[in-house]
Amino acid sequence: MLKNILPENIYNIISERISYNAINEIRMRADKPIVLAIGMQRFFLSERGTTGNLKEAMIASKIMLEDIIFRASECSIYSVNEQIKKGFIVTNEGVRIGIGGDMIEENGHIKTMTNFNSINIRIPHEVKNCSLPVFPLILEEENILNTLVLSPPGAGKTTFLRDFICQLSERNYAFNVLVLDERGEFDINNGKSLGNYADKISFARKKVGFENGIRSLSPNLIVTDELGDEEDVEAVRYCANCGVNILASAHCDSIESFLKKPSFHKLIEEKIFKRYVLLSLRKGAGTIEGVYNENFSRLGRY
Repeated sequence: MLKNILPENIYNIISERISYNAINEIRMRADKPIVLAIGMQRFFLSERGTTGNLKEAMIASKIMLEDIIFRASECSIYSVNEQIKKGFIVTNEGVRIGIGGDMIEENGHIKTMTNFNSINIRIPHEVKNCSLPVFPLILEEENILNTLVLSPPGAGKTTFLRDFICQLSERNYAFNVLVLDERGEFDINNGKSLGNYADKISFARKKVGFENGIRSLSPNLIVTDELGDEEDVEAVRYCANCGVNILASAHCDSIESFLKKPSFHKLIEEKIFKRYVLLSLRKGAGTIEGVYNENFSRLGRY
């Protein structure tokens, strides 16, 4: 997954001396140590693997960062400029590379990013059966209840959504599922990670993806990640009014903080979502803290 992106020496150290499946993030900053996020801990990358000793840490260079971004773009920065304007690149394998640098604006619009000075390589993982503990609470009498998954960044929202799609397929629930993959992160295995009944629209705004997808693909369920602004909320309301169920996620670390988000007030008042699943990092990514109904009454502890 990283062989065509990373410098050969770094790839060899990671693949031979570190458990690849344990790594969540690789952070590189120009002229600073390379940092690996493994579980809940942070380590420096060294020639021997991982270390807590700064003197042994491998240092990223600006040239190294530029080379990784160039490789991730398949040797054409221009072809991924629309992604770069949003601050990231996503590879064909679903690896998301967040980018730090200088934003160039023109007439109030972001034109591109230059002078790259940091990258954050987020490595997607399949965590089989992670959605199963709450599966019966979302699928009720063979009907999927509108569900919003809440968690802080990096706590397993996308992994949960991906696994739920697979669980539907493996149990032969033949719902037509539309995956609105706005950032290109869902599919990490050439379609196999999305089961047998899923269609996909990538790199479209939610409003456009919902409207076009409902019109052209007639889904029973739309799955999408990271609802945020008012436009996203209106897209969800449009979906619900069309009779299409939705499984989505949003950044939040508690039910209390979610209730304070002004952009979600309409969805809460109209009780669009019938289930809320709260995830955390307490026992590692994907820790299920609770499931709540549309009135925010807890349905279960995990």
